[in-house]
Amino acid sequence: MSKTFLFTADEARAAHRLDVVVASYFSDVTRSRAQQLIAQGDVLVGGKAQSKNYKVKAGDRISIRTPEPKPVDTAPEDIPLDIRYEDEDLLVVNKPKGMVVHPAAGHESGTLVNALLHHCGASLSGINGELRPGIVHRIDKDTSGLLIVAKNDFAHQSLARQIKAHSFTREYEAVVYGNIKEDTGTVDAPIGRHPPHRKKQAVTEKHARPAVTHFEVLERYEGFTHVRLHLETGRTHQIRVHMAHIGHPVAGDAVYGPKKVITSLGGQCLHARLIGFEHPRSGRYVEVESELPDYFTAFLKKLKKQ
Repeated sequence: MSKTFLFTADEARAAHRLDVVVASYFSDVTRSRAQQLIAQGDVLVGGKAQSKNYKVKAGDRISIRTPEPKPVDTAPEDIPLDIRYEDEDLLVVNKPKGMVVHPAAGHESGTLVNALLHHCGASLSGINGELRPGIVHRIDKDTSGLLIVAKNDFAHQSLARQIKAHSFTREYEAVVYGNIKEDTGTVDAPIGRHPPHRKKQAVTEKHARPAVTHFEVLERYEGFTHVRLHLETGRTHQIRVHMAHIGHPVAGDAVYGPKKVITSLGGQCLHARLIGFEHPRSGRYVEVESELPDYFTAFLKKLKKQ
């Protein structure tokens, strides 16, 4: 069934366009989705419909009706999931390397979403107008590790706000090329689409968003460094782009690494090992960890023998 949200615009939202305000209210509603709701008459200001360009005033009473979400075409599939935490609001799953998160061309089945649709049943978030497992953040197909999933809109919005406020803890481990001289460091460089290669990301000033990655050296090997990384922001391919930017691409990365790829890794040697967040309902801090997978530990053993 549809839901209606009511709020009063404060000074911080004054003078902003209506579509921007609607998108910011939900934290995980895209601007295009907000424009769609406005065009459908689902957004009222003081009981009246306004255009997406309407400049919001402090004190405006805004109502937003979200229609009943449409079911997705993706089929549920009985795929085993390595679930590390679960309750009525959310779950944390340990994704294996090679598994795609969302169905896409060439990957219509066998994805994490297919598995979640089977596991969660009717417990799905519908923030952007479609019933779907609440994938709050993503990790790449060939990155292994922890991913949080919201079962309802309440949890999805809370977790999305935490990510936006940089209070969401995400730690990774990786093996990168070369020897990093510093024991710790920070890469603070904006990331946007690679100008000529639209499927890639790059450190650029054009149409870019701020991106910050902190790293700590765990061990150095001949030609490689084992590092722990902490994400302050969460841009697409952030760790892979940032490490390549400082001259230490992730081992096995066929996109941002050297042309001669370590094929035995089956993709980048990158694992999301820890995730921490404030639980949307109880407010308590929850932290989940994942051990390094076999492909990662096998590569470390090989490096130690060299």
